[in-house]
Amino acid sequence: MTTPLLSVRDLSKDFVRGGGFLGRAKSAVRAVNCVSFDVFAGETLGLVGESGCGKTTTGRAVLRLIEPTGGQVLFDGQDVLALSARDLRRLRRQMQIVFQDPFSSLNPRMTVGQIVREGLTIHRLAEGAAADTRVMQLLDEVGLRAEYAGRYPHEFSGGQRQRIGIARALAVEPKFLVCDEPVSALDVSVQAQVVNLLQDLQRDRGLAYLFIAHDLSVVEHIAHRVAVMYLGRIVEMAKAEDLYREPLMPYTQALLSAVPVPNPDAQRQRIVLTGDVPSPANPPSGCVFHPRCHHPQKDEACARIVPPLEEKAPGHVVACIKQLPTTVTWEAQQAVGGTKQPSRYLPVIPMRG
Repeated sequence: MTTPLLSVRDLSKDFVRGGGFLGRAKSAVRAVNCVSFDVFAGETLGLVGESGCGKTTTGRAVLRLIEPTGGQVLFDGQDVLALSARDLRRLRRQMQIVFQDPFSSLNPRMTVGQIVREGLTIHRLAEGAAADTRVMQLLDEVGLRAEYAGRYPHEFSGGQRQRIGIARALAVEPKFLVCDEPVSALDVSVQAQVVNLLQDLQRDRGLAYLFIAHDLSVVEHIAHRVAVMYLGRIVEMAKAEDLYREPLMPYTQALLSAVPVPNPDAQRQRIVLTGDVPSPANPPSGCVFHPRCHHPQKDEACARIVPPLEEKAPGHVVACIKQLPTTVTWEAQQAVGGTKQPSRYLPVIPMRG
């Protein structure tokens, strides 16, 4: 069996609140709760869920941009959480991140060339003319002109700024990228260009991605496998085609039923969840989703038993103690009058030219 490039086991992250000068008692908010997954070389794992479910915290904890409370992160056989500051800095070359906001993630006082060159300087990969040449190559690789190196971030559009962020991440020749909602702030047509760029880079460089997003259509287009998060836990994980064809977790079914279909005549069966997302500071007992669950077999056991991730089909794990009929499938949502409509709305747009 192939060894994963990244292996995450029981990753948790607590944030402490209270304890200020007013003397309030301290309490812990568990933003990420015992999350486990693998990412293989050349693979994209999509991590999806509602805002506030812990996706970004998971990605940053994997990279130790924030320190996890517990768990294990192995990257290429190395225990990331046990590394010293010097060894972790060396590992940074292999693990990089593309941030959600393409403007605030770039230093407005630095030119594009300085931003992309910074990683080369820190890790002593190139200097002088060799570094300048490498910067030009990276800009060309992400579809930007070489003369842009002398300009500042505010002179570019959102899509161009995100390409600069990708070039900066690629400068140190990483094997793994955390893509933290890299297209959510962009227009749909620009989203398609950036997603196509990421796919081309993955094909050419053999990159692995943890692709964090809330747009399920984008995730379907790029991910090989998909993990669904709810209130800090992974509640379903499967190959992308299996999850979109036959979602088993009631929460995943509700997410897919809410995806807009670009056809006003489409007949849809929408699952409307009742209530609000519970606070991670006071999560419900048992299954975290049970207060909003629409499963016909839901009963008192759902409020008592914390369901483990169990394999319900080959390669398809779900956190639910009940039998899981698929009430709403992605394929059904895309069917109109017996004719299946293409579910991928992202056009294939060339990066250059």
